[in-house]
Amino acid sequence: MPLLATLPIIIILILMVGYRWGAARAGAAGYISALFVAITYFGANVNVLAYVHTKAILLTFDVLFIIWAAYLLYRVSDEAGAIKTIGEALRQLTSDKGMQAILIGWVFASFLQGTGGFGVPVAVTAPLLVGLGFTPLAAVVIPTIGHGWAVTFGSLGSSFNALISTTGLEAELLAPSSALFLGLAALPTGLMVVHVADGWNGVKRLFVKALIIGGVMGGVQYFVAANLGLWNMGAFAGGLAGLIVGVTIVRWGEASPKSGKQIEAKPLLIALSAYLVLIFVTVSILLFPSVNPLKDALGQISIKINFPETITDLGYRSPAGTNKPIYIFKHAGAILLYASAAAFVIYKRAGYYAEGVGKKILNDTVRKMVSSSLSIALMVAMAVVMQQSGMTEALAQGLADSVGAAYPLVASWIGAIGSFITGSNTNSNVIFAALQMRTAELLGFSVPIILAAQTSGAALASVVAPAKLIVGASTAGMEGKEGEVMRAVIGYGGGLVLFIGLLTVFAIYF
Repeated sequence: MPLLATLPIIIILILMVGYRWGAARAGAAGYISALFVAITYFGANVNVLAYVHTKAILLTFDVLFIIWAAYLLYRVSDEAGAIKTIGEALRQLTSDKGMQAILIGWVFASFLQGTGGFGVPVAVTAPLLVGLGFTPLAAVVIPTIGHGWAVTFGSLGSSFNALISTTGLEAELLAPSSALFLGLAALPTGLMVVHVADGWNGVKRLFVKALIIGGVMGGVQYFVAANLGLWNMGAFAGGLAGLIVGVTIVRWGEASPKSGKQIEAKPLLIALSAYLVLIFVTVSILLFPSVNPLKDALGQISIKINFPETITDLGYRSPAGTNKPIYIFKHAGAILLYASAAAFVIYKRAGYYAEGVGKKILNDTVRKMVSSSLSIALMVAMAVVMQQSGMTEALAQGLADSVGAAYPLVASWIGAIGSFITGSNTNSNVIFAALQMRTAELLGFSVPIILAAQTSGAALASVVAPAKLIVGASTAGMEGKEGEVMRAVIGYGGGLVLFIGLLTVFAIYF
């Protein structure tokens, strides 16, 4: 039975890696195969399948609301020239190659991942690095590696939200371990960025500065996600803190020589307004919940369904319970919509938009998001079918029996395989989070730690997924040379996943 349960995953692997199918087509094949196996071999009946698809619709909406709204905010700011203004300001700060790579390819890329994601960090920063004299290969590799630590809590927490939704566990339980693992991974990603840009001499020369910046970014992400409970702001806050500290180090520390150009404050402030509004809206709605009437008012409307117990024809039971409530007006996606609307008004009044730009932004958002949304919806449906029919249970039992005590070292690689195949930390969490949770329970390991390994491995490996490398390569004149980029990044990506595996072993056994 465990071998049969792996069939949908194997089909996706073969179609995406072997035949280079897109995630949507491969996801459809995986979903259909999961249905076939669930009905034919695991006894999934009409009652089970009806509730499976209801749950899948709710989970899909919960995840896609954030993803669509996050990309909309990016388009609102990008269409106003805000991203270009911020990037150009960073270019003017230093002529030191290592510091340029740190500021643009690590810190700025991580900041962009905080709100945008979906290939945006590399697409924006690679051309900036080419303009500074980096080779096209280095310009793609640097931000590809640099933003990996920020993926789970980036895109306003869409991947972490998938982890919560598919496991049914509370964010308060999962955030500390996940934020800790990824925060610790921030430093090696920064050092790898410097190594690509300036070799081992650059690593030695800039180690202390990278340590400070990485410590601040990882620490702020942990504090915001785990202590404040604002997990949807974790990577954004970490990236913003990294920008502030990095710029401070360059301008007032023992900095590299400057270019001599002056940065105008007003355009930069207007460029940052979308993100300042986002901070204000998020804090206003989500912080201080016990004394926040706005949060209470926006929390009046929610989607919450009581699901009965379901039993397959083979006797596998899914207990009764409710879905994670989806609060429409205080959802992370809603917060992004509020910020997008406010930022649009600010940029329009500042004269940053041409006529008809609103329609263009909406059309571009729809065109970009439809394909990825379809792939996520199909992956979600496949994962829920597997979970509710007992296929995930069979897989977990097979893993527990075959891997046993070594599972903490393996967990991060399972997450990595999922994101490498699908190109998405979110998809990997949707497919494998429930499996990882159940395997941890069977083996008696800490569920939050194993799930931290899952999402951290998925985040760090997602940046080297072929689907993302194609996007990055196309922005730096590397079309048709994706294999060259893959060879350059695969060692770094593997090293980061191994780092998470070792952290997991230490956290479990020591």
